[in-house]
Amino acid sequence: MATTHNIAVIVGSLRKESYTLKVAKALAKLAPDTLKLNVITLHDISFFNQDLEANPPADWLAFREKLHHSSGVLFITPEYNRSIPGVLKNAIDVGSRPYGKSSFLGKPVGIVSNSPGVLGGVNAAMNLKQLLPGIVGPIMGQPEIYLTSVGDAFDEHGELIKESLQNVLKQYIDAYAAFVGRHHR
Repeated sequence: MATTHNIAVIVGSLRKESYTLKVAKALAKLAPDTLKLNVITLHDISFFNQDLEANPPADWLAFREKLHHSSGVLFITPEYNRSIPGVLKNAIDVGSRPYGKSSFLGKPVGIVSNSPGVLGGVNAAMNLKQLLPGIVGPIMGQPEIYLTSVGDAFDEHGELIKESLQNVLKQYIDAYAAFVGRHHR
């Protein structure tokens, strides 16, 4: 029987009806049985402040605990001003501290960017690829995924209705499951 790996899916948008959250939920439904995707929103994580590291806030500890109990991490992000949203950078700062004790270490990472436009958040994904080495585990290089034109991909209930996007997400999550499996033998 195959092992089921718990994956922390970090949603880099706070907007209630965000495409990023919808993509995360769609991936959770498409994931193979070897993955259980736990979608994490960032509404309750306070700002990182190194002065608080000696006695971290409860929200930081809860977030780090979710990461510790995961076998991998998927970052799902929109692009804000050619970069990742500040809330996502803050979560990375919280999860990667204190120095040398990153909650992301050793965890296979996947990066999914999205946009209602034609570039698919590629700059945000590239920012994550620059930011994450040294504080996370291995980052899946292929396939890369920059989801374009996601504005019409979901119905009024947030369900994925765009078949071409569903196919791309299924291919990606299957590849990520294999990547996680290779790193947890």
